[in-house]
Amino acid sequence: MPRAADLFVRCLENEGVRHVFGIPGEETLDLNDALDASSQIEFVPVRHEQGAAFMADAYGRLTGQAGVCLGTLGPGATNLVTGLADAFLDRAPVVALTGQTGLAEMHKESHQYIDIVRMMKPVTKWNARIHDPEIIPEAVRKAFAVAEREKPGATHLELPDDVMETETSGAPVPRRARPLIEPVAGELHRAAALLQAAERPVILAGNGIARQSASVALRRFCQQTGLNVITTFMGKGVLDADDPHALFTAGLRAQDYPGGFMGQADLVVCVGYDLVEWSPVAWNPGRDRRIICIDTVAAEIDEHYVPDVELTGDIAHILTHLGNLVSEKPPARLAAPPYRDLLRAALDQGSDDGFPVKPQRALRDLRDLMGPDDVLISDVGAHKLWISRLWPTRKPNTVLISNGAAAMGFAVPAAVAARLVLPRDRRVVTISGDGGFLMNFQELETARRLGLAIVNIVWTDNAYGVIEMHQGRKFGRLAGTKFDNPDWVALAESFGLAGLRVESADQVTPVLRRALELDVSSVVEIPIDYRENARFSQRLADFGEVEEGVV
Repeated sequence: MPRAADLFVRCLENEGVRHVFGIPGEETLDLNDALDASSQIEFVPVRHEQGAAFMADAYGRLTGQAGVCLGTLGPGATNLVTGLADAFLDRAPVVALTGQTGLAEMHKESHQYIDIVRMMKPVTKWNARIHDPEIIPEAVRKAFAVAEREKPGATHLELPDDVMETETSGAPVPRRARPLIEPVAGELHRAAALLQAAERPVILAGNGIARQSASVALRRFCQQTGLNVITTFMGKGVLDADDPHALFTAGLRAQDYPGGFMGQADLVVCVGYDLVEWSPVAWNPGRDRRIICIDTVAAEIDEHYVPDVELTGDIAHILTHLGNLVSEKPPARLAAPPYRDLLRAALDQGSDDGFPVKPQRALRDLRDLMGPDDVLISDVGAHKLWISRLWPTRKPNTVLISNGAAAMGFAVPAAVAARLVLPRDRRVVTISGDGGFLMNFQELETARRLGLAIVNIVWTDNAYGVIEMHQGRKFGRLAGTKFDNPDWVALAESFGLAGLRVESADQVTPVLRRALELDVSSVVEIPIDYRENARFSQRLADFGEVEEGVV
């Protein structure tokens, strides 16, 4: 008779799982043995459980199917938490699996035992202990259904070792297509009337559009209505940056009111927008904006986000129906300054040959080398804000960012997953600061072992630069932000990868071109002049659209 672990793996196969990222442990021996026997699932050993969780996170974002990560009990489980929090806040479907001591030891002090289910509760949509092998089919089906259901996120199953080695029988619960939800006609007509009555409407487009593959519908809706679009960081690419309706990517902080663009709008059409992406208090501080909410679930409760109309269901279908209702009488269009010209000018203003390299120069030269389908993955730091604001994005899910949790160390492991699931002709590039890169650089070995070609760019300034900016503004002095770095070229070569270094501004393009042509992963060091952060913020302020923060 098969073991519970064998049934568990059959259930994973039933869910379409192709990869499990993780580190094996003594308490997962039976599960790892069953995974090894699977012809469908590849177990990918990683070098840190946090890396496994970030890999599952990126896998979920790019495929729409839950990525799976595995850790053992105790420290293996605690190491997963940061990556699961990131998936939870950025709406990425992930199923986490953790080993655990036997059931008979959970009532007392035991080696490495902590209450993992209780620990995982704040960073998961649902989690449970497999206390009986009979519940495995239901529990696995529920873990994946909840993780993938809107709004997606992380779930967790704890696997006691004595349960997983038990003989059992059973069969997976079949997957069912999720029902299509449509808003009632009356609400669609209310939204259409609001749109046509508004004098200065604008669209705020978020992560849900990319998750729901509704980018084409949004572009058609803009053509029908003429409305302009602001995207969140997570919404980059849902509208081509060169589309005449595309304005800019909103930052994390408040704009200048009433002079800022959002301060002029009298109606905000929020499409696939999550409050965690950009707090409503930042764009509706006076609580006087009228709001139409188009999303997959009902709006979160926030005193600065009280929709006049909520259209809940399939985002693409809603945009199609609403666009048809207003096509004969399009709403007004709020005239906007030429933001695209400002942002392109900002890229060009950093094109001089100064060294260390200006952020604009580093981004512009890379953008010129990458195609519209290539994927850029940003770690967290000042570079993330430059990428979010300045990187021209053509298609959804071609820029991956840790936004909700803003977790440093995201980029390298996320790139491993991206490289595994994307076609070989779509290049994968990461940009990290020297603070974040070393947090999960161990996954360079995973990339090399799997034969993956990833370009890892490290912007160096030997400091936690964003914190320095805030310290300088608040206190006029710095504390605890400086550090030393390794020899990046030697570090890459120690992993058997290519190491490259930019030593002048005119080397940026040739060095990056060489890295992109390699069939192995690489690490590219670019020293960056972060004095440009404050300068660019001032340019935005002068232009009339400002954030109280960096970039």
